[in-house]
Amino acid sequence: MELHLHSHHLEHRSPDWVAAAASGFVAGAILMVLELIWSSLIQGANPWFTSHMIAGIVLGIDVVRSSGFSVGIVGVALIVHYVLGIAFGLVLAAVMAPFHVDSSIGKSVLVGAVFGLILYLVNFYVLAGLFPWFADMRGWAALSANLIFGMAAAVMYMTLERPEIAR
Repeated sequence: MELHLHSHHLEHRSPDWVAAAASGFVAGAILMVLELIWSSLIQGANPWFTSHMIAGIVLGIDVVRSSGFSVGIVGVALIVHYVLGIAFGLVLAAVMAPFHVDSSIGKSVLVGAVFGLILYLVNFYVLAGLFPWFADMRGWAALSANLIFGMAAAVMYMTLERPEIAR
């Protein structure tokens, strides 16, 4: 009788790219809704502040300094937010599939949390050099948001992945 431990060694296995893109999109939507609720209800802050910061990646610092609702700014922020969410979902799936960490909810949540932590460090410490207004957002709220994004994206990928595609 032979015992197989199913170790998570690297094996050539392509991700399901459609599921990966969808998982990043869905996790981005979850994050966007949580941010609006958090800023409005809990912090009592301007709910459009984060939209201005995200749109500032494309439109520049003057947008970050402005306030209030603007269809154009919110539209740009949504596009940037979802494009980044999809891109991060693709990266996460590229890590999950070859190591088979999409085989259980526990492993997926753990890998998603680690991915979220790495995203937080990259976004708020590395990229803050290019977009300094993100340095002001460092802290447990932003870290929690990135952890939620990573875990949601990982679980969504595990849920949406089609085994016949991911080979």
